[in-house]
Amino acid sequence: MAMIGGAAVESLIETALREQDQEGAARWRAITQLQERGDLETFTAARRLCSGKTTAERMLGVDILGRLGFVDRTLPVLRAMSVREDDCLVLYSVLIAFGHLRDRRALPSVIALAEHDDPRIRYGAAYALPNIMGSPPDPTGLAALRRLTLDPDEDVADWARLGLALSTGREVEDV
Repeated sequence: MAMIGGAAVESLIETALREQDQEGAARWRAITQLQERGDLETFTAARRLCSGKTTAERMLGVDILGRLGFVDRTLPVLRAMSVREDDCLVLYSVLIAFGHLRDRRALPSVIALAEHDDPRIRYGAAYALPNIMGSPPDPTGLAALRRLTLDPDEDVADWARLGLALSTGREVEDV
């Protein structure tokens, strides 16, 4: 394993972008190394990727930011993307990143995306909501999660039920 900071940021980004499989091991090794750097150079490069021309670039930027730190700088980038982005895979990554950041300020963006037509995006919202609602859970977040428990997509509904149970401490009955 390379030392933290041992590989140049641009080299790690190139490695991640070369991997065609978004879940590929080489891509995620590079992302992990970038996240472990935890520096402003990496944040700046990831933010630049979030405005990239390709889906792969934008997803990579979001995936790096999701666990890099710099929450106060990252949230505005992701919230802007949640409004302007039209690629479902990128929006899904944005929602997963919100969940990793665990910041209540993402709640309006996640609630808005919880109504999206694409079940992958609603699934991402069901993942993010329990992580960002805070304690005690925000009532608007709980309401959005409850709506997702009734989702026609079984995976979305199941994940929402789990999130609701974890957030409230009560099991949610199947509907």
